[in-house]
Formats: sequence, C-alpha cells, structure tokens
Amino acid sequence: MKKTLLLTLYTFMTTIGFSQSKVMTPEQLIQLNRVSAVGLSDDGKQVIYKTSTFDLKTNERSTKFFTVSVNGGAVKTIEEVGDLVKDKNVSPDGKWKLVAKEVKLQKVSGSDHYEDVPNSNVYIYNQLNYRHWDKWEDGAFSHVFLQSATDSNDKGIDLMEGEPYDCPQQPFGGDEDYIWSPDSKKVLYVTKKLAGTEYAVSTNTNIYEYDLDTKQTVNLTEKNKGYDTHPAFSSKGTLAWLQMKRDGYESDKNDIIVRLPEGYVNLTENWDGTVNGFIWSVDGSKIYFNAPVGGTVHAFEIDVPTGKKKPSKPKQISKGQFDVNGIIGQSGNQLIVNRRDMNHATEIYSLNLKTGAMNQLSKANDDIYKDIKMSNIEKRIVKTTDGKDMVTWVIYPPDFDPTKKYPTLLYCQGGPQGALSQFYSFRWNFQVMAANGYIIVAPNRRGMPGHGVEWNEQISKDYGGQNMKDYLAAIDDIAKESYVDKNKLGCIGASYGGYSVFYLASRHEGRFKSFISHDGIFNWRSMYGTTEELFFVNWDLGGNYWDKTNAAAQKSYAEFNPINFVDKWDTPILIIQGGKDFRVPIGQGLEAFQAAQLRGVKSRLLYFPEENHWVLSAQNSLVWQREFFKWLDETLKNVN
Repeated sequence: MKKTLLLTLYTFMTTIGFSQSKVMTPEQLIQLNRVSAVGLSDDGKQVIYKTSTFDLKTNERSTKFFTVSVNGGAVKTIEEVGDLVKDKNVSPDGKWKLVAKEVKLQKVSGSDHYEDVPNSNVYIYNQLNYRHWDKWEDGAFSHVFLQSATDSNDKGIDLMEGEPYDCPQQPFGGDEDYIWSPDSKKVLYVTKKLAGTEYAVSTNTNIYEYDLDTKQTVNLTEKNKGYDTHPAFSSKGTLAWLQMKRDGYESDKNDIIVRLPEGYVNLTENWDGTVNGFIWSVDGSKIYFNAPVGGTVHAFEIDVPTGKKKPSKPKQISKGQFDVNGIIGQSGNQLIVNRRDMNHATEIYSLNLKTGAMNQLSKANDDIYKDIKMSNIEKRIVKTTDGKDMVTWVIYPPDFDPTKKYPTLLYCQGGPQGALSQFYSFRWNFQVMAANGYIIVAPNRRGMPGHGVEWNEQISKDYGGQNMKDYLAAIDDIAKESYVDKNKLGCIGASYGGYSVFYLASRHEGRFKSFISHDGIFNWRSMYGTTEELFFVNWDLGGNYWDKTNAAAQKSYAEFNPINFVDKWDTPILIIQGGKDFRVPIGQGLEAFQAAQLRGVKSRLLYFPEENHWVLSAQNSLVWQREFFKWLDETLKNVN
C-alpha cells in the first residue's frame, strides 16, 4: 500500500512538473504540431495548411486542416480542402486527371517464378538496385496514368507502359514529379530511365513530355546528364525546372533553367550558390526561390530575361537569423513561406516583397512556446586551420550563466553536403539538448552549401581532411571560454555526422569524453558493398576499393576509413542503428559496436529494427531521446 502511494505521488509530481515545465522536453517536442502548407486558395486570399500531431499513447499521427487570411487574423478549422485549392493533377480544361499507380512488371519473388510455391519467401535478383532506402524491390514500379476527370470507372492510360522505371521518383518523389501544360495538351513527368547497375551509379533523371494527341513522348533534357527535376510552368506558359549538371554527383550546384523562345537559359549559372526550390511569380516575370546563405536559408528573386538580355543577379528578399525553408505561393506583394529557427518549429509567414517584413500566419505551437524558456543562439565566426572564416552556431542553455561551467557538445552534420542552417529537427533538436544543460557547437564545416560552391565541393574525396580540422577548430575555439567545461566535451552526429564521430574517435587527442554515432559509416569497404545508391560513394570516395590505380579512392579506403584506426578507440561511445537503413546498412553499426566491445571500450548499441535512416515512430523517437540523454548523463554530465 505504501509503495503504491509513493508511486502515485511520484507520478502526480512528475505530471505537474511536466505541465509546468519551463524548458522544452522530449515529450513536448515529439507532440508538437508539425505544420505543412496545402497551398493558396484559388483567389489567392487564403492560406490552407495542415498540422500533424503524434499521440505518444497510441503511437499514431492525426491530421487537421486550417485556413487563414494571407493578411493574418483568425485561424479557422476546415474539414476538406477540395473546394478551396485547385487540384494540380486535374488538367486546366477539367477533362483529365493524373494518377500514380503501382504496376507489376518484373518477376522477383519465388511465387512469381514458380506458381506451385505460393508460400515461399525468397527474392531472386539478376542485377543491382535490388533495394532502395528502406524497401526491397518487388518488381512493381510507380507509373503516371491519364484518366478521365469525370468517369470514375476509367482505368486510364499508362504513360510509361511497359517501362521498368518510377514516376514519382523513389523513394522521396511526389506529385511534383508530374504536371500539366497550360493548354492541357501535354503531360510532363520526371523519371530516371535506367535500370540495374546503370540506375545505381547514376543521377541522370530527365523531364519527359507526353503529347495527348500524338501519344508520343519526348525527352526535354536529354543533353543534361545530371538531375533534372521540379518542372513548373509560368502563367505565360514558360517552362522552368531545377538542374544539376554532373552525373553521379547528388550535391552538385542546383540551378534554375528556363525554356525561352531563343533556347534554354540557366538563370543562376553565374551565381555562387545552389537553389533549394522555386515558384513562378503570378505574372510570370520573375522566379522566387530559397537557398542556403551564410548558415541560414533565405528567399530570393530573379528576373526572367526577355529577348537577348542576360540573366540578372538574384536579389535576397528575407534576412535574419532564421530559415525560409519553403516557398508556398505569391499573393499580391507578399510571398507566403515556411519559416523556422532553432527555437521554433516550422510555421507559415507572409513575406513582404518590397520591405522584407514578415508576419506570422499560422500559430500552431504558440501556446506551447509561450511557456518555454528559449535558448540564446549565437552566430560565431571561427578561424579554420587554413585561415578561412567559418560560420559556427553556438546554442546556449536557457538561463545561461557565464559564471558557471557547462558540458559542451560538438554537433557533426550529415549529408555530407547538407546545409547546417537554422533548422528545427524533431530528433537532433538543439533546443532540447540545451534544455538539458548542454552548450552545442554546430560548425558550418567544409562541404556545406551557403558559403560558395568551392566551400561546398571541397569535401568530396577528402572525407577525413580539412573538414575534420574544421570540426576541431570549432570545438577548440569555444573551449577557450571560461563557461565551457573542457573536461566534459562530447561529439555527436548522424549519417556523415555519424561517420565523423567514428573517425574522430581515433584522433581527437583526448578532447572528448563521450561519443554518439547514429547510422554512421564505419567501414568504407563493406559500405561500398552493401549501400544502394552507388553514385554517392563513387563520387565522394573516388570509386571502388579494388582499383589499385585510383589514387583518390585508395586514399579514401585507407586514410579516411574509421575501421583502420579502431585500435586507437578509448572513449565511451553510443552506437545507434536502424534495421531498415539501406543507405548506411546495418553492418556498419554492428561492426562498430562489436569492435568497441572487443576493444573493452564502454559502449552501447541502440538498435531500431523497423526504422530506416531516420526514426519515424513517435514512441521510438521518445526512446531515442531518453537513451541519448541517459548516455550523456552517464559518460559526460554526471562524471567528475
């Protein structure tokens, strides 16, 4: 009875503490409303958006829809969006609609080959691309179908009939991969018409144009050998899309191409940056886009030239310590955009095109944030070992006291060429880390966009080189401050960041007392033998490991391979691995954990059998957060 009473009291006090919490907790983080735009109403006066929320008890997601004026004001809950936002998949003349369907084209399973063994469980492959991201190939491909918009029984016409290629692109493509021409006579779609090994080593997607009258398909981007994606027509009928030039390089400079009467024009060719996404202006005279710049992501505009005029330079519209992480549409002199920072999840804002002023439209999490103490985010410039200025974000605990000493974490970004901007992650969340009493140091090391193309590209084939020196320069710089406890430094990261942790574990020269690596590359040879998108390792490492004449690749597999230096591991390490991660497959985490254990290094394996390169389940995410901080408490924060 006494034990039960104490347990009840403890639960009650914990609940009270949670409800009155003044700093962000993992539970609150996971249950935040996740805002995403549906679009602008047809009259351009309303923003329609949705929020998704996880229920920790049921481990399920619920979705609600809302509308708000582009000028702000009251937010209204709505049941359906069909009457407010035009369906882009319906042709402009209203006669047809586009639908994506799975089509079985190849025999893969045992029962596909042998009808008398329907309960067999076996896959049979004759070529590469047998699995991708977190799914094994089953012989089915996503195709675009043309159907009647009025006849629900119309089975439609397969625009890619018999072709073993995907549209939308797998694994992340959506209906942005297929669009109508303004005259309803043509359909444009994005796909990579390659198979087997050719598919695995190439990034050569193209934009294809299907003519409804002639039933013929034309490749509009045949001459370009890299990515061609996100086609979009202006109100004047001008086509634009995003393009990377080099085949096999997934992080190449992303440019905006427009098809003008005089030919194809690269609007951003002479601009030292890379584009995330774009929309046309309502009148078709400009393009608005967002792009990384100086450790943030902001909105830009660029004029579309007429006649023989050369493209102008892009003009930055938004400025400040936040990200414009998506552009939704234009309404008069306003852009409707997504905005976030390291203290706030994405909300929808209006952006004045003339003044740059911003007005918050959605307020999905304001009631939560109003009671949360925020972290101070400092933009610090660190000198690198080769004399360059490196933007470094420093996140301080709420109620930071410079007279005290704090454990400090070096955050290693993934990608490797992903922008370390003012992002708000629901896993690697700096707000929660700071709320647990840690200072976080997040350097924009070599390999990140937003600091010029040269800075962005330097990392390729130099994985263990200058960028590793950049990491150490950042932690050494902040460690000079009196409020940093130099005896309690940790190093954390995922993907390439996880690789960075494995690599630095053998050459940190005693700086760090704890490491955490999530889905990191530990052994480049086995990584090359089991990862699915081979173009990534071919480009970044320089090629395969058996070609002894390839000096760049041989250096990568020798000098930049963490497994070759595990004999120097002597610091506690937490290793996290997803069972369905085919990008950085399971063997990487298991090899690293086994090596650490056999070396006698304090280590722990956190294994998620059903997760891929990320952690998507709400309850799994909560376990991740609790184990993350439990490990840091054990090995860093509470160690004397």
